[in-house]
Order: sequence, then C-alpha cells, then structure tokens
Amino acid sequence: MKILVPIKRVIDYNVRVRVKSDHSDVDLANVKMAINPFCEIAVEAAVRLREDGKADEVVAVSVGPKAVQEQLRTALAMGADRAIWIETAEDADLGPLGIAQLLAALVREEQPGLVLLGKQSIDGDNNQVGQMLAGLLGYPQGTFVSGLEVVDEGIEVVREVDGGLQTLALRLPAVITTDLRLNTPRFIRAPDIMKSRRKPIAHTGAEQLGVSPAAGPRLLAVHPPEPRAGGIRVDSVGELVERLRQAQVI
Repeated sequence: MKILVPIKRVIDYNVRVRVKSDHSDVDLANVKMAINPFCEIAVEAAVRLREDGKADEVVAVSVGPKAVQEQLRTALAMGADRAIWIETAEDADLGPLGIAQLLAALVREEQPGLVLLGKQSIDGDNNQVGQMLAGLLGYPQGTFVSGLEVVDEGIEVVREVDGGLQTLALRLPAVITTDLRLNTPRFIRAPDIMKSRRKPIAHTGAEQLGVSPAAGPRLLAVHPPEPRAGGIRVDSVGELVERLRQAQVI
C-alpha cells in the first residue's frame, strides 16, 4: 500500500507571531518556518505503518512556492521515501478548497491506498482540507484520529468526539486526518538529514495536473489580540470576595 502525506509550511510553533505594522498580514520576514505539527504527526504515522509492514511507500507532498521544499526535506529525513512539490506562486490566493482540488488531482495520478494529513494547520486553523479532499474523491474519511490500525482490506480508526471516543471501520482507499494524541514524532538524526538530500523531490503544478484551483477568501486585515490587563493585589479575603461580586463572578 502507498501512503500519501500532504504537509504544510507554517511558522514554527515556538516563534512569537508578529503582525505587520499596516495590519495587512502576519510578518514572515526572518521567521523560522517548520512543518505544521499535525502534519508532522501524519508523517510519523505513515512511516510507522511502513516500518510495521503495512505500507510499501510513503510519499510526502506539499503545495506552495519553492520554499516548501525545505519542509519536504524534513519529511524525507523523518522517513518518507520520496516527495512531490506542487508549485504555486508566492502570492497565490489559495484556500482550503483550492488546496484540496490540487491534492485530489495528484491522488488520482498516484493512486495511494491511504491519504494521511493533519486535521488542521496552526496558521489558518481551518480544519477543512481533509474533509474537502475526501468529498472530491468520494473516499471514506476518518477525522480527528487518535488511533489507527490497518486490518484486512481496510483500516480501523479511533476518533475523538465530544462524548468520548468513536471507533470506525473504513474501506480503503480512505482519507485520514490526524489528531494530537496519535503519536509523538521522532527526533531527526543527522545521518537521516544527510540521507534525505539524496531522495527525489518531483515537481508539478496546477497546469500539469489539469486543475484551475478555486481562489481562497480575501484577507482584509490582521490584528493582534488586545493585551491582557494587569492583575491587582487585594489586602484581605473580604476585599477579594467584594471584587468578585462586583465582577459578577459570584
């Protein structure tokens, strides 16, 4: 079985995000970028399935400008066998639907048995690409997955839902979106980084895939959250109770 793992380039989650002075967007100048954490979990899950003999090949794919090759190399260092770069312009106005359309066209070419991707990205936070991709392909889907196991001709997944955990049996091919508690991604060793440089990254684009991706929503402005007001110190329990009453907390 071949596993396709779409990944996204985002600001590293350890970096404090800054907003441009004109509020037009987030400031990306000299900012460390990384694989979206949920996508990293998907790569780890795919590599583990291959190591367990449940998959033959892991293919990482990313949509974006040339810079996304850096994150594809990271996925290769984690254990992916090869990578595909779907090139878009630096200022491409793509939303979740446009990304899903490009991925759907690639899935039809590659014919993987399983598509594993993060449930959402930490920048747009849309949580839509996986569901849209499954809809475009007509594939079964399992979202917010915190456990998975390949059985016979299908896959069993454990989903996190409001009331607890839900177990589903899906036929393959299927689309799975990974949640935070599925696994802990491995530490990348220096020899793996060196090996990743010899692994191939194929290059394609919307025209080669025969897709005219839908435009995304137009960004009007970005504003940082209002700074939190400082706390106050009270001199007695009675004063504390009175202030809580004034704030209608009690």
